[in-house]
Amino acid sequence: QVQPVESGGGLVQAGASLRLSCAASGRTFGSYAMGWFRQAPGKEREFVAAINWSGSSTVYANSVKGRFTISRTNAKNTVYLHMNSLKPEDTAVYYCAQRAVSIPSRMSNDYTNWGQGTQVTVSS
Repeated sequence: QVQPVESGGGLVQAGASLRLSCAASGRTFGSYAMGWFRQAPGKEREFVAAINWSGSSTVYANSVKGRFTISRTNAKNTVYLHMNSLKPEDTAVYYCAQRAVSIPSRMSNDYTNWGQGTQVTVSS
């Protein structure tokens, strides 16, 4: 499997917005669920959002619900994480991950192909 590649991270002030992108390769990208996870310094990796193969079903962590939106464009083999109203506690490395099935999951162990991550830093 080719590793997904995240982009779009950066340093922003609280209240700002960012859009992360994750480009994955393969003709089967449109068949699989995708997820976003994050890991802050000294903390375990945590679930952020996930989306099914078609984009018709999404799930979110309570901490980001209403502020973050996950979406995908299968024609471009890309999944996005739109982040609004960012808070300092959103600071983390954000990882994109791919499942081998079409249904999204909150569990990191359900994902088999991970990107290297992109840093998001939110200053107060």
